[in-house]
Amino acid sequence: MTVQDRAPVGRWVAFRHRGYPAYWTALLLVGFAVQIQTVAIGWQVYDLTRDPFDLGLVGLSQFAPALLLVLVTGAAADRFSRRGIMCACLVVESCVAAGLLTYAATLDATSPTWPIFALILVFGTGRAFYNPARQSLAPNLVPPEHLSNAILANSTANQAATICGPVVGGLLYGLSPGLPYAVTLVLLLTAAALVLTIPRQPRQIAVAGAKTWETLSAGFRYIWASKPVLGAISLDLFAVLLGGAMAMLPVYARDVLEIGPTGLGLLRSAPAVGAIGVGFWLMAHPIRRNAGLIMFLSVAAFGFFTLVFALSTTLWLSALALLMTGAFDMVSVNLRSVLIQLWTPDALRGRVNSVNQVFIGASNELGAFRAGTMATLIGPVAAVALGGAATLAVAALWARLFPDLRRVQRLE
Repeated sequence: MTVQDRAPVGRWVAFRHRGYPAYWTALLLVGFAVQIQTVAIGWQVYDLTRDPFDLGLVGLSQFAPALLLVLVTGAAADRFSRRGIMCACLVVESCVAAGLLTYAATLDATSPTWPIFALILVFGTGRAFYNPARQSLAPNLVPPEHLSNAILANSTANQAATICGPVVGGLLYGLSPGLPYAVTLVLLLTAAALVLTIPRQPRQIAVAGAKTWETLSAGFRYIWASKPVLGAISLDLFAVLLGGAMAMLPVYARDVLEIGPTGLGLLRSAPAVGAIGVGFWLMAHPIRRNAGLIMFLSVAAFGFFTLVFALSTTLWLSALALLMTGAFDMVSVNLRSVLIQLWTPDALRGRVNSVNQVFIGASNELGAFRAGTMATLIGPVAAVALGGAATLAVAALWARLFPDLRRVQRLE
């Protein structure tokens, strides 16, 4: 271990390691790009169809590639250069942004939505390969004792982008439907250039030998055998799958709160305001005891404030409830992420993270499809409220099903 690796722990200790600053900056830019593009697509699709079911299809289109390619994407991250995979995927996503920009330039009231969904599928394919490589690269750039700090810094970068990105996306879309995609294109290409500056040979233990069913499915088998990891991943899946309200924000912004595209950006930013505040606090005051119990309580609080948001008809209460969902989600996400990364061997990280990304995708993109479908059947308010109540039930049930996870004290 080098002298650099033995640097004393501090709030920004991860940035002392070569390659990590460029990696973190790329994550920040990509986070901005994704948030800006997501707001633009959501508003554009709902503006064209006025059907919440189509907002659910947007989420499904992004999730489907990660599910269908789960065995391939994780194996690729374990077999090939994670840095190279990230760069290639960012180039593909840049091409999608260019396609959306071209489509927006010809947009009118009679424009079909299928080109948007086709481009989202391509974007989702790029993300399916990008996310396992991105998550697995961080442990190669910092030593294990600084990984928790790096994961918190990564989450904070993502939340910072989530605070500003939706607002910027709403403002840009208000100026011109194509402008958000132009900015997304520039951000993604800049991020790809930064990834190229990361050292070529990070400390990655590559998978040797031919690809077989045993090697491709190793991530699933490891998760099933490690009950705390299984409990942590599945908790995120069912809690956010049932309780996520983000897909319905365009409906709330237009029809419930009547605050327009700029207000939509503000609503999307509210969870990140709470998350980034908690993130900075955790970087200085990491959780040292009762980590498992705190994680379950945080998920329950996430469900409770989702229920508050669903029933609110005033902007200040809705924004406050979303802020609190972000704050408690940041706690549970950080605890789950550190547990999964530290308890997974490097040779399996790509495949385990690939499975984890499917679970995350299911909880977000498939959760958006669930919310859109239920909103069509019973209305958006009832759909979000029922989801919040279901998340409370999931937290209680998982605490009983995975007692070892509940009893975890420190994530080491």
